This record gives sequence, C-alpha cells and structure tokens, in this order.
Amino acid sequence: MNNDRTAPEPQASGRTARTGVWFVGARGSVATTAVAGCAAVAATLHPPTGMVTETPPFDGTGLPPLASLVFGGHDTTHCPLPKRAEHLTDAGVLPHGLAPAVRAELQAADEEIRLGGPLPNDPRSDEELIADFAADLTSFRARNALARMVVVNVSSTEPLPAPDAVRLPPSSLYAAAALRAGCPYVNFTPSTGLRTPALTDAAAAGGLPHAGRDGKTGQTLLRAVLAPMFVQRALHVQAWSGTNLLGGGDGAALADPGAAAAKNAGKERVLAETLGHTPQGEVHIDDVPVLGDWKTAWDHIAFEGFLGSRMILQTIWQGCDSALAAPLVLDLARLVARAHEAGLTGPLPELGFYFKDPDAGPSGLSEQFTALLSFADRLREAQ
Repeated sequence: MNNDRTAPEPQASGRTARTGVWFVGARGSVATTAVAGCAAVAATLHPPTGMVTETPPFDGTGLPPLASLVFGGHDTTHCPLPKRAEHLTDAGVLPHGLAPAVRAELQAADEEIRLGGPLPNDPRSDEELIADFAADLTSFRARNALARMVVVNVSSTEPLPAPDAVRLPPSSLYAAAALRAGCPYVNFTPSTGLRTPALTDAAAAGGLPHAGRDGKTGQTLLRAVLAPMFVQRALHVQAWSGTNLLGGGDGAALADPGAAAAKNAGKERVLAETLGHTPQGEVHIDDVPVLGDWKTAWDHIAFEGFLGSRMILQTIWQGCDSALAAPLVLDLARLVARAHEAGLTGPLPELGFYFKDPDAGPSGLSEQFTALLSFADRLREAQ
C-alpha cells in the first residue's frame, strides 16, 4: 500500500478560520443530529446541553467556534440531510421546528457528501478506494478554503476482520484516506479504523493526532462510574450482566454477531480494567426495529458485601442514542482540530473520557475527566 500522503494546504489562519468536519456515515442519525445541533447552538436556538467543550473549563483553549465548522462526508445512502432531519423529527429525536430552521445548513452539508464504498460488486482495489476517498477530502478542503479538517467515523459498526483477511475493512480504508490527505482522525465506532497492522507505520509517520474508539454514550458511561465505586468501597463484584434493546441502523448492524462482538469488547474492557477481574455475565444486544433511535439498557450487578452478604444493584438507562452521541462528536472534532493546530501528534489518550475502548489511560470516568481537564490546560498553554 502506498502510504504517501498529500500534505495539508491551509487556506486560512487565526481563530476565525474555518474547520472541516468530514463524517464517514454522513447521512446517518448521529451525523444528521450533529449538523442540525451545531447550527442550532451556533444560532442560539438551543443551549449546548451535553457539550463539555462549551463549559467554563474549556474557555480560552482556542477551540474552533461552532459557527466556523463546515460539514461534509461519505455515505453509501442517498437520503438528503433535510429529509433525514424530517424523519428524525417524526421519531422524536429532533425538536419540532428545528429542521426547517436549519434547513440551509443541512442542505449545505448534504451538497458536500460524496459516495462512499466499497459498494456491492465494487471493482476498485483497496488502493483505488483510498485514493478516491483521499481526493474527496483534499477537494473539500480546497473548495471551502479550510484551515484544517478532521475525519470522524460515525458509520454503522462493522464486524471485526478475519485474521487472514486480504482486504482492509471499510473503516480502515477511510482511516487510510484521512492519513493520506493529512487529516486527523476520530473513530467514534467499534470498527477497526486505524487499529490494524496495515496502517501502523502510516499512522506513526503521518504526524497527525487521532482518537478512538467507540463513543461512550450510555450503558458503558454508567459502568465507568459504578465500577470504581465498588472498588473504592472494597465490594467484590461477582457478576455483571447487561441487555441492550435498540433499533435503527445500529440495531440492524448489531444483529450481526460479528458486529455485536466488536461492540461488546469495549463494554467489557472498562469492567476488567477497573475491577481487576472479569465478572461473570455477558452483554446481550437485541434488535427491536420499532424503537428506532431510542435504546434501553439494563444492568444486573451481583456483589458481595461484609461477611459474605449477597447484594444486587440493577440499573435502567433509556435514551436517544443520536442525541447522546452528537454533542460528543462535536466536542471531539473541535478538540482534535485544536490538537492538530497545536502540533500534537499520535494517539490522544487524554480523550479517553469519550470512548469505551480508548487508546490508553484510565478506565474510570472521574480519572478520565481529570485527564481531559489537563488536556484543556495543555491546549490553553499552546495559545
């Protein structure tokens, strides 16, 4: 594989420069909610609820303003973003009246979406696909006079590749294209992305920041809070079982056992690392199409207390996955773009706060938040 990358050609500079956000899965629920939400918050139509980067600890860090973000992306579907936003409104994901209020921004982003791949019976080789994707990225940057851009994978979960696979999985093709085009990369999915030996050298040589993987939006977020509690109170967790009910594109994708296994690996990691052992129990994922973008997660925790007392904690998490993910995606795009501007390279473990399966660092949410705040200080000092 040719790992030469096209050097970035910034067309603007300063805090008012425009920053590109290129979504892989650009017509999906998360990307649509992020584009609509960014426009709504930038226009003060809605508060930035859920956006950590809009809280006081991030003042003065030089993050690109929300109004400066320009969106585009790859997708293999053809439903225009304004129509997708209407569907999300009907499903209760977006508030009534928002889609028409930000239609111009949705339409502008939709015009920057290019056909992804590989498509069924696609004749292109991996090298040809990477070259085509990278050309889309560099064209987007030049066309919009962007100072820099970040590629964010928010597509459906793909199964883990077989050990003897001769082709790269789609997520890795897009990641390779990002490297070649000189773009930082964020993997918000459990898919392989940069975590393949085929891209190890290219990622190291690229001199670009990257972060991943698998956004922590619901059940694992709660696990990252509760697991340290048991450790700190010296309570032995014996079993931790969970069930997820979800619909929409994620539900359909995760009905594939291979994709579900990739998803569950990150969910289990936080328990094993925090508790120091792997408790009994599994996570089951059920596709319930009628739920759409809404999901329910149950957890059943059996733990042992003083003198061997058996105790149980049960939790129920119900939420809208797209509305949980979109503010995190916007946070990550801004943080990684600023890291690139500040000259940071390689994996960013300080962003583990956002991921189920981060590149490195602690698993507990409190420690991860402390690391994130230290990262904010680092960005502030790089002004």
